[in-house]
Amino acid sequence: MPPHLLVNQLRFARSEFVRGLDGVTAEEARRRFEPMNCISWIVGHLANQETRYWLRYAQGIELRPDLQSLAGYGSPPSTPELEEMWAAWREITATADPYLDTLTPELLQVHPVWNGRTLPESLGTLVMRVTYHYWYHTGEASAIRQQLGHANLPDFVGDMDAAIYYPE
Repeated sequence: MPPHLLVNQLRFARSEFVRGLDGVTAEEARRRFEPMNCISWIVGHLANQETRYWLRYAQGIELRPDLQSLAGYGSPPSTPELEEMWAAWREITATADPYLDTLTPELLQVHPVWNGRTLPESLGTLVMRVTYHYWYHTGEASAIRQQLGHANLPDFVGDMDAAIYYPE
């Protein structure tokens, strides 16, 4: 059985995020155009959200807790090393993917419990939140790349064969 449609959409958003950052150098990734954060921060920020939802909340796995202070929501601006953030992102998404593959329509309605508290959003809503978060930061990263003077950037959603609709 293929992954749930929402999971496929998340994976497609991830792939477009990666595609949109192809060719960014380590130096460029650390450059800030205030008030925006830099590209390397964005990579770490999305990795932090995925580790929080899919590893910590859903599975009780603590992986890269340092990302919260480095690139978490509300953390002070930072300019982390790009390769370090990509390594964290790859490790986290690879660890999350087997879990995401188990999500069924029934499980997507479950509200995770963390530290004895039931979270207000269901797993399905969290999948959508992460997907939309990727699209937000993909656009922001494109704006940063334009400020860096990059040309020939992706200007539309890529290979839709990876995101085709199929009935549940």
